[in-house]
Amino acid sequence: MKYIAGILATLFAAVMIHGQLSSPPDDVPAFHAAPPSKTAALPPVMTQAQLAQAGFTAPAQKESYKAAAKDSALIYQMPCYCHCDRTHGHTSLHSCFEGTHGASCSTCMAEALYTYQQSKKGWSAKMIRDGIIRNDFKFLDLQNPQPVM
Repeated sequence: MKYIAGILATLFAAVMIHGQLSSPPDDVPAFHAAPPSKTAALPPVMTQAQLAQAGFTAPAQKESYKAAAKDSALIYQMPCYCHCDRTHGHTSLHSCFEGTHGASCSTCMAEALYTYQQSKKGWSAKMIRDGIIRNDFKFLDLQNPQPVM
């Protein structure tokens, strides 16, 4: 009887963990399908000075904020797979860099750097967004980020 109870407990735990770690493929976090209108000003991305004042000085932190600031309209069109749209009310990846959230989240940093790198290759917002949805950003090395120029 203990053996069967042990197996059932293990199966139950496996099902619960699988349910928490997997998300449906159509479960794309919030993003904007188009750039912001010319008349709507986006909230600013934190500056390097503000970031340093808040104690965020690691290379990946600095470079990801530079990337977000370089093309805010493009970052605005990307989803954020840390699902901060659910927990913080963010409306896109841009929201992460308006405050310190992006500096403390490896997902946000990797997505911003991925977006910047792909845009430099001439990729469209949709192509970059599709890459983020495929989780291509997870292959970036945040220990040695490429400099944002």
